[in-house]
Parts: sequence; C-alpha cells; structure tokens
Amino acid sequence: MTIYDKGLTLTAALAAALTMAAAAQAQEKTAMEKCYGVAMAGENDCAAGAGTTCAGTSTKDYQGNAFKLVPAGTCTEIKTPNGMGSLEPKEM
Repeated sequence: MTIYDKGLTLTAALAAALTMAAAAQAQEKTAMEKCYGVAMAGENDCAAGAGTTCAGTSTKDYQGNAFKLVPAGTCTEIKTPNGMGSLEPKEM
C-alpha cells in the first residue's frame, strides 16, 4: 500500500464518519413532540390553541392550550406548578 492509498483510505474513513455524524444529528433534530402546559407566557411554539395565533402568543405561564416543542419522550416528565406536561391540550 502506498502513501497515496493510505491517504485515500483515511479520507474515505473521515468522510464516512462525518456523514454518519451529520445523519445522527439530523435525526435528533426531528425527534420532537408538542408538549402542552409547559410554555412560559409569550414563549409557546406556533399553532397553539384558542386565544393564540402562533408562536409567542400565549398570555400566561403554563397555559394549557399552548405547546412547546420538546425532545420526544420527555413531555410527560416535565413538572410545572400546574402538574406535568401533557401530549394533549389541557383545560384552562
């Protein structure tokens, strides 16, 4: 094996590693879920519920019909003064 061949092998291995890292990072970014009742006033994500039109329009902390995007699988573990986060809108 020549130095040229070793360089190509190293370059290919590095390219493969970078591609896999980028794919893993992209997959992590898409694994999000709506979590209701955890957003602070004015910090909800888009398309909340009645009385809100889009991102940043919730009027009170932990508003039950306003959601925040959180990593998938973590919503119901988020504790607030009004209870745990919910995957469904909460009554206000």
